[in-house]
Amino acid sequence: MAACNSSLDGKVVLITGGARRVGAEIARTMHGAGACVLIHYQSSERAAAELAQELNRARSGTAAVQRGDLLSAEAPGNLVNAAVRAFGGLDVLINNASSFAPTRIGEITRAQWNDLIGTNLQAPLFLAQAAVPSLAERRGLILNIVDIHGLRPLKGYPVYSVAKAGLAMLTRSLARELGPEIRVNGIAPGPVLWPEHGMDEALKREIVGKTALQRHGSPEDVARTALFLAGDAPYITGQIIAVDGGRSI
Repeated sequence: MAACNSSLDGKVVLITGGARRVGAEIARTMHGAGACVLIHYQSSERAAAELAQELNRARSGTAAVQRGDLLSAEAPGNLVNAAVRAFGGLDVLINNASSFAPTRIGEITRAQWNDLIGTNLQAPLFLAQAAVPSLAERRGLILNIVDIHGLRPLKGYPVYSVAKAGLAMLTRSLARELGPEIRVNGIAPGPVLWPEHGMDEALKREIVGKTALQRHGSPEDVARTALFLAGDAPYITGQIIAVDGGRSI
């Protein structure tokens, strides 16, 4: 078991989809504040390993990786157990992994439904369920990365929007169910990173044009909010903070 004496009160963080993009920035930020980090990945093995090596060069033995298919029945328990084995407990579960794809009414398949609902809603629920005993012991936090499109649907992405809307309600429901031992909050990013599969340039301009700040944000904006909720917000639960440049107002 690795030692973890940190400025973030010795906290242990499990982050799904933590190898790349926003997830990797959250992992770096939490680790930089002193946390021990378990980085989950499904297919980005190299990126996960390189990130763990980077973090362990800064503080040896404070970052580990764990592969898992979040749609499998075994994954939630395996991930929580991996964090406990590596660092002795679990303080923060960050449900960051997401699946994003366009779907058109009349053409939606069951495979698309199962992937988008499964990754964005089903997996966070069962991960939370698996983590409850460990989190309750340490009066921990569940942090769900939602999306502003869970509140305001994105045209052409109805199933994704429905899944994120469900995750928003799951966040509030779990806060009610799991208090007072466990806090549950969410972050709803706006235009921070564009989808890797590409997005129409006109749609990008339209999205940014609807923000009050007239610009897109960065992964660091999301990571700093996650750090605040994990380390400096002991009386906040059941809330979803929009990090969207004012698009949701």
